Amino acid sequence: MYLAAEEVAATSSTFNTFDLFMVGFTILIAIGLVRLLMEKKKNIFAIGFAGVSLLVFLIVDFFMVKIWFGL
Repeated sequence: MYLAAEEVAATSSTFNTFDLFMVGFTILIAIGLVRLLMEKKKNIFAIGFAGVSLLVFLIVDFFMVKIWFGL
């Protein structure tokens, strides 16, 4: 039983299709933040919200890629 579980764990992938959405949302938030920063009249609340969101998504993406490589 133990060997079967170990074999399944060794052959299973750590990549999920949801990971693509996470990377896509991270890119979308980054584009939005850049556009907010380029405006003449700056919306400080929106810039702060986008900055915190981008930071959270970058941290999650970092750990996600770390898991992909098994580190």
